[in-house]
Formats: sequence, C-alpha cells, structure tokens
Amino acid sequence: MPNLVLEYSSSVDERVNVQGLLEDLHKVALDSGLFELASVKSRAFECHDWLVGEEGNSADFIHISFDLLAGRTPEQKRELSRALMSVLQTHANHVRSLTVNVRDMDIESFQKVVN
Repeated sequence: MPNLVLEYSSSVDERVNVQGLLEDLHKVALDSGLFELASVKSRAFECHDWLVGEEGNSADFIHISFDLLAGRTPEQKRELSRALMSVLQTHANHVRSLTVNVRDMDIESFQKVVN
C-alpha cells in the first residue's frame, strides 16, 4: 500500500518533465521488491503557492513523500530513499531544493477498501 506523492513548485513544471519523473519514481518503487506491485500508487501535485526560507517563492522545489506500512528495515527504507533521490537528481538537478521522506504509517489505524 505504498503511496508516493510528488509535490513541486509551479516553476518546476516548465523545466522538468513531471510525468516522466513520476513514471521513473514509480518504477523505482515497483523494482524495489518491497511491495506487491498492484498496491503501489504514485501521484503528483503542483503547488501554486509556496515559501522556502528567506527566498520566499523564488526558490523552486520538489518534495517526495513516500508512505508505507511499517515492516521494512531501516536499511530497506534508506535504500529506497537513495534510489528515489537518484532519479530525482537525474531529472531535476537544476531545481533548488530536492527532498525525499520515506516514512512508516501506523498499521493499527490504516484502513483500506478496494472495490
């Protein structure tokens, strides 16, 4: 049930192929061997309003949040984070701020319905 969410400043959209980036990030998750393939979900959101430090909205960014159910080792999560960052740098090394956050979800409170 991993969810990859790609957030990016609207200024990035002109210089990065966001769909291609999303597809390559999704492939990293699929190829990691950590998840059932059908459960991997990836999506992108363009941010029209943002602030970064003292630079305000003149600094562009891409941030990846990768939520997964608990159960992977710290090393598995570190390797996933590194692989995602590698793809991110390949596509967008000219973007001011690139960040990745892989985090566990609380399995006790997670709910899922598939129809």
